[in-house]
Amino acid sequence: MAHPLIHILERNPVIPALKSQQQLPQCTACPCEAVFVLCGDILNIGEIIAQLHAAGKKVIVHADLVNGLAQREIAADFLLRCGADGIISTRPHLVRRGHELGLLAVLRVFAIDSKAVNNLKSEAEIGCPDMIEVLPAPLPRVIARLQREMKTPLIAGGLLEDKADVLSALRAGAMCVSTSDSALWEI
Repeated sequence: MAHPLIHILERNPVIPALKSQQQLPQCTACPCEAVFVLCGDILNIGEIIAQLHAAGKKVIVHADLVNGLAQREIAADFLLRCGADGIISTRPHLVRRGHELGLLAVLRVFAIDSKAVNNLKSEAEIGCPDMIEVLPAPLPRVIARLQREMKTPLIAGGLLEDKADVLSALRAGAMCVSTSDSALWEI
């Protein structure tokens, strides 16, 4: 059964990726329903999540990018306690723990070469992700291949420069894209 947040991401093909707290006011004003948080530390992540929730956003936190957070399974428990709705990580064990806790679990992978792409299936089996975020996004052939080979919905992220990049990733089969470029948040 698909995680309920997948339907929200499907309705919002461009997901703001918050890289700094300075983007918070612009992000809370954005008409999106979900936000990827790629910043913060163990002292302020709860406050960031609360501010985004107050603006009506679902919050998916990249655990690997929260300063002071250990790369252990308990990090997922901590983020749940802080109010996160989902977790992103490059570490399958963190993604698996997030999934076990009922968080939207997103496995982030860097498609830097054929070995990384070919290993994705085994990493997905370990992590049990609800979604897979593939970086960099401007790889329509790789996105199309993964969309055919994997049952897990795809998010395209990284290196998106304009509307054409967004549309290319979506046409290739990504369910949505994530970007820190606020100029693309309202496409």
